[in-house]
Amino acid sequence: MESIRYLALGDSYTIGTGLEDEAENFPSLLAERLRQETGIEVAVTNLGVNGYTTTDLIREELPVSRSARPELVSILIGANDIVQGSDEAAYRGRLQQIYEAIKELGVPGARVLAISIPDFATLPGAAPFGSPSHLGARIDAFNDIARTEAASRPFRFADITSISREGNRGEDWLAGDGLHPGRAQHQAFADHIWEEVAPTWRMVVLPRFSPAAQRVVELAVDEAIAQQSQYTGSEHILM
Repeated sequence: MESIRYLALGDSYTIGTGLEDEAENFPSLLAERLRQETGIEVAVTNLGVNGYTTTDLIREELPVSRSARPELVSILIGANDIVQGSDEAAYRGRLQQIYEAIKELGVPGARVLAISIPDFATLPGAAPFGSPSHLGARIDAFNDIARTEAASRPFRFADITSISREGNRGEDWLAGDGLHPGRAQHQAFADHIWEEVAPTWRMVVLPRFSPAAQRVVELAVDEAIAQQSQYTGSEHILM
């Protein structure tokens, strides 16, 4: 059966700068969770690059995304716009360009996820970029832009900033550079994001099955919602 195609756009947070293994970054963890719940392999195209801004994403990542034929998309971008001094209006304009390009790929809005910028303001590695209070306020402002622009498409939005503000949870919470998330923090990101996307991302498998099998899954989801319980996935039994 054809793999599920997941496109991850972004910067160091998306590619997992500072991790020992790219399989530990949150897109890879999400893909593995989806594979476990559906029984279908997930092909991840992770275009994140350390240091990329919205300008870089538009120039380098969007042209590639058009050939990836994604069924699922995540976008986390803006930290480097902040540290390079971009103003809010310019960031909004470039983010609108990115979001519109994603819409043109034909991916349903419910399967496109915009993700907030983690708060790096108080981390040791952020000292050259400004005071914690100034950086924190800028992060909040940029995240508000991303949230409102995502809602207007409408895309889903996951706030992982609050997780990054919980402080160091111990071993592997931060990468060795003192700036980027470590393995444990990426896992926390992935766990939180999964709660946001699970109901719609699971359903990406439906076109791979017969109409009768699709109806079985839809009924299972409806029943789970009616019972206010979490649907755990039955798509793999229909193969």
